[in-house]
Amino acid sequence: MNNEIKFQIDGKIIPAEKGQTIVEAAHANGIYIPTLCNFKGVKPKGSCRMCTIKINGKFMTACTTPIADGMEVENNTEEINDIRKSIIELLFVSGNHFCPACEKSGNCELQALAYRYQMMVPRFPFLFPKKEVDAGSPKIIKDQNRCIACQRCMKTIKDEKGRRYFAYKYRGNKLEVVLDNEMAKAMTDEIAQLAMENCPVGSILKKETGYMQPIGTRKFDKKPIGSEIEV
Repeated sequence: MNNEIKFQIDGKIIPAEKGQTIVEAAHANGIYIPTLCNFKGVKPKGSCRMCTIKINGKFMTACTTPIADGMEVENNTEEINDIRKSIIELLFVSGNHFCPACEKSGNCELQALAYRYQMMVPRFPFLFPKKEVDAGSPKIIKDQNRCIACQRCMKTIKDEKGRRYFAYKYRGNKLEVVLDNEMAKAMTDEIAQLAMENCPVGSILKKETGYMQPIGTRKFDKKPIGSEIEV
C-alpha cells in the first residue's frame, strides 16, 4: 500500500507519509519549522506555539496537525515570522534571562531563536518576576528564572517505573516546574545529564558541569538553529 501523499508549504509541493505531522514532514524535506516544546519521540502538545503555521486562513500548530493530501500550508511568511518573534519576546520578558552569564549560552534554543528572528528590544514591558533558584537537589540546579514551562523535562525524564521527576506547581502566572524532592535523592548522573540536555534553555543544570564546554564551540555558536534541517 502506498502511504505517500503530497502537500504544499509556501507553494512548494513536497511528499510526506500518512500519519506524519506537518513538522515531521517539513523537517524530512529540509524545511525548518521552529519548535520549543516539541521533542522527538514524545507526543506533541503544541504548548509553546512556536510552530504556528497557517492552513486555509486558520492559524494552527504544526507539531500537532497531521498532514493531509493537497493541504496548503503557509510557514515562512512575514506575518507568521512576526508571530513567532512576538512569542520569543514574551518568553524573554516573562522570565529573567541574562544570556551573557548563562551556562547554557550557545546551547540555548530560546537564545538561538532570538538570533534567528532578530529580536532586539522586546515590544512588551519586562515583568522582572521574583523567581527562585533551587539548588537543594544532589545532582540538579533548577533555575525558575529561565524556565519557559515547555514540559520537555516532565515528558522525557522518568524513572524505571515511568514516574516523572518534574511536575507543575501552582497555577497562572505563578506556575513553576519543580523537581520532586524524594526522587531527586535517587537521581543518577546519567538522568541529571539528560535532563540538562533535554531542557531547551538554562533552567536545568547538572551540578559541577555548567561551563565545561568553552564558548565558541557550543551548538549554536557557529551554525544557527535550523541549519541542520535546511538543505
